[in-house]
Amino acid sequence: MSTDAMRTVLALSCACVAGGSVAADADTVLGQVTVTATREETKLVETPASIGVVKAAEIAADKPSHPAQILSQIPGAAAAVTNGEGHTTAIRQPFSTAPVYLFLEDGVPSRSTGFFNHNALYEINVPQAGGIEVNRGPSSALYGSDAIGGVVNVLTRTPPTKPEASASLEAGDFGWRRALLSGGNGYENGGFRADLNLTTTDGWRDSTGYDRTSGTLRWDHFVGDSAVLKTVVGFSEIDQDTGANSPLVRSDYRDDPTKNYLPIAFRKVHAFRLSTNYEQEIGNSLVSVTPYFRDDSMDLLASYALRFDPSLAETRNQSYGLMAKWRQDFAPLRARLIAGVDLDFSPGARRENRIDATTRGSGASQEFIDYTVGARIYDYDVEYRGISPYVHGEISPTERLRLTAGLRYDDMRYEFNNRFSAGAVQVGSSFYGQAADQSLSFHRATPKLGATYALDDNTHLFASYNQGFRVPSESQLFRPSRTTSRVAAVALAQSALQLEAIKADQFELGLRGVASGLSYDVVAYQLTKRDDIVSQRDPVTTQTITTNAGETRHRGIELGLGAPLRDDLRVDAAVSYARHEYVDWKTSQGDFSGKEQLSAPRLIANTRLTWAPMRGTRAQLEWVRIGSYWLDDTNTVKYGGHDLFNLRGDYALTRSVSLFGSIQNLTDRRYADSAQLSTGRTPVYSPGLPRTLIAGVEAKW
Repeated sequence: MSTDAMRTVLALSCACVAGGSVAADADTVLGQVTVTATREETKLVETPASIGVVKAAEIAADKPSHPAQILSQIPGAAAAVTNGEGHTTAIRQPFSTAPVYLFLEDGVPSRSTGFFNHNALYEINVPQAGGIEVNRGPSSALYGSDAIGGVVNVLTRTPPTKPEASASLEAGDFGWRRALLSGGNGYENGGFRADLNLTTTDGWRDSTGYDRTSGTLRWDHFVGDSAVLKTVVGFSEIDQDTGANSPLVRSDYRDDPTKNYLPIAFRKVHAFRLSTNYEQEIGNSLVSVTPYFRDDSMDLLASYALRFDPSLAETRNQSYGLMAKWRQDFAPLRARLIAGVDLDFSPGARRENRIDATTRGSGASQEFIDYTVGARIYDYDVEYRGISPYVHGEISPTERLRLTAGLRYDDMRYEFNNRFSAGAVQVGSSFYGQAADQSLSFHRATPKLGATYALDDNTHLFASYNQGFRVPSESQLFRPSRTTSRVAAVALAQSALQLEAIKADQFELGLRGVASGLSYDVVAYQLTKRDDIVSQRDPVTTQTITTNAGETRHRGIELGLGAPLRDDLRVDAAVSYARHEYVDWKTSQGDFSGKEQLSAPRLIANTRLTWAPMRGTRAQLEWVRIGSYWLDDTNTVKYGGHDLFNLRGDYALTRSVSLFGSIQNLTDRRYADSAQLSTGRTPVYSPGLPRTLIAGVEAKW
């Protein structure tokens, strides 16, 4: 293959990956390509998986200030704001900080399995992404641990073929200021692109401001006629005051929503990623090797733990990894075989001190106004190591039928070195369990099966069975919560070391296609999680321990629609209806089997009406619906849900200069980003953004 041909293929593939969703035109829907389901460019209509894509053009036009504004455009996916760009995620799961999602950048995990961060999307430069793919449901047969609820793959933008540059400057309410700068150039054998995101805001609530600097550098270089090198550097530096959207009692939520009970909380984040992918085609084969390096650290005074386990933690980890694969295509029956191995070596450390907080008031409205740093309560090093071979095969027994199967085996190990002796550390009346130096290992084989069938040229059916799993992270294994006695602390620490992987099974059936200009994607699924991690009371010792004992069931229907109403007007919708239930859930608080899970709305919907009367001019009205959900496992207290309306638009002044703006929460509705019960069973609400205007100007050269 010539260099020019390779360049053309790469450009087209990147455009397809970044350029199709159920909201796209009919011709692009049927020709859409995805990479998340197989790690290979694959036609979506021959992919037995629920994959939603947001195009690069949509991200660039919307200029999201938070990942939630993008994820909600995909059926069955949603995110809620915690603070700044922090988020909880709901993809076939309740809104949660649980480690059941995998976040990727160009197919490379943004973090190691052992060091999960539920806020991982703020470590990636989402506003300048080249597209986002969301693979809903378990994907462990290809990606290993974490991929239970789904995989979110943020794509980088392709380098240009000629010199280009752009600058976007915006300002808005509550001290919002952001500059998005980008530029790149091409040359005979490749090209490069650099993106920079500079953001600062005062925050609309007291003590919730943040500053971030994020950047992405991508360099593509063609080697000879059949090989290409792609190097990606990504980084984020975040300094954030965070009350984790500090929940308020109802009177303050209604009358004084800017109030923050937890102003002392903060997080300082450093994230750096470097990867180089080498791919070479040799006849009908392809060889791909991707070494990578990651460096992550965070200083965290966690708001969510202030009332029961207040501490100041410093966590650090680096990663040295390799992703290698070989693909072979066979002429008979369009057969394809992909075999690969993932290697991950990630040393890390935790240093954590108890804090003594100065408070005012009591109960659910107690305020934390100052603190002093106390004694060290955790001090350890831990290494995560993973070796994971996998195989994936495809074959077409008939022209319309495509069958796929895959299997992955994960061999994972933790090496733990504690600077404290085994037992418990006492600080005042609090005790913190300590594990002895040791090795822990986990082994898991996960399969997948799938089939797609073309009913006709415009209608495609798919069915699949997937398994998923999630091994405990370092904090779940080696950092148990505080207790009030030495015996309880030791019991809790020992029970954490016995934890096993959470397991999941999913069946799904879907239909996608185009009819009379209407593009649609509908899927029904059932996902069952077993051996979930719960807190139980040991019947012999009567001590509270952490163990694998739960089972939950998640069943739903997801629908994506897109249709032109006329030449300049179209409507797009992403709707999901699901029930998230406890099948077997006995904890130290009671038996909740048969109840619905908390923070699990049945209905999540996003509808967008877009008017584009001329090139460079657009107005879009968005309606976001979050249904009601329970605040407790007993299903007695409920948040009623909310409807939000957002308006955004663009206007081209010249070919190179345009104005843009957005109004979030157009009707200025009071709503909760999250709601829960406090320790005393008092309903508390984290108020969401009031009506907020952002406007700016963008220039392109």
